[in-house]
Amino acid sequence: MKRALVIPLVVIVALGAAGAVYRQRSQEATAPVTALTLYGNVDIRQVQLSFNGSDRIERMLAREGEFVRRGQLLATLDATRLQHNAALLEAQLAAQRQVLARLKAGNRPEEIRKARADAEAARIEADNAERTLRRVQDLAARKFVAQQQADDARTAAEAAQARYASARETRRLAELGARAEDIAAAAATLKANEAALALARKQLADASLYAPADGVIRDRILEPGDMATPQLAVYTLALTDPLWVRAYVQGPDLGRIHAGMRAVVSTDSFPGKSYRAWLGYISSSAEFTPKSVETTEVRSNLVYQVRIFVCNPQNELRLGMPATATIALNQPQAAAAEANPCQTP
Repeated sequence: MKRALVIPLVVIVALGAAGAVYRQRSQEATAPVTALTLYGNVDIRQVQLSFNGSDRIERMLAREGEFVRRGQLLATLDATRLQHNAALLEAQLAAQRQVLARLKAGNRPEEIRKARADAEAARIEADNAERTLRRVQDLAARKFVAQQQADDARTAAEAAQARYASARETRRLAELGARAEDIAAAAATLKANEAALALARKQLADASLYAPADGVIRDRILEPGDMATPQLAVYTLALTDPLWVRAYVQGPDLGRIHAGMRAVVSTDSFPGKSYRAWLGYISSSAEFTPKSVETTEVRSNLVYQVRIFVCNPQNELRLGMPATATIALNQPQAAAAEANPCQTP
């Protein structure tokens, strides 16, 4: 009799438990989703740093794993040859500047006075030769001198007149100064020298390698004494600013998010610690789920890539680190226009 009562009781209890589980799951299925959890990795972005020139490496100032700031000097080349070339072009430029200044200033007053004096002397000489010619011609007409002497006097007078004419033109050139074409040519040569010097200084500046952005030196490829070329990388720099988590959103969840939404990022390396973040990029095209993405759905489903920018004030997040991002779905659209959360207290 007792056994006959126990079996119905067990069945009733089992049915009650099954009903409770069913009601709980039904409630969970119908309950609105208030947050979206995404799994991804801190994205790795890196650049290959190389010299924009060819020469022997003189110094390597950064080590692997070292954090560097934008504009920090990382390495230098042996710049002796480039320094001498720049000094040579500086001297040529200075000389050409003086040439142009001399042409623009014209002849000195002393040079002009000398040209005038030379012209006056030539005039006096021509007048004297003309008077001598008249006297010799008179004597030749009276048969006191040979006709040859008269011819010689005429030649001397004509030569004196030609020298006087030449002296007058020389005086005029001295008074006029340099031609406009000569000044323009000197100015063009000056510009060419300036451009050559600027190029030499740029080549000298390229002998120093600076960090283009904040980041971490991942690889130190060359060492002092190696020959550097623009095609050969010296360092591999991993960029750390901005830092974002690359994750993937399934199609049904795409309409629940928008750019600018605030998020919270956490990692397994620092349990219980969260980092402020915001959704900065949503891909406009779908792709197949990458193998590195851990989801409960079939991996062949199409997903959309998103970038969740994250604050890293203590430099605890490392490139490639697995991360979990949680986005509250009840955020207004105005969140997209809010300030960068890394800059707010």
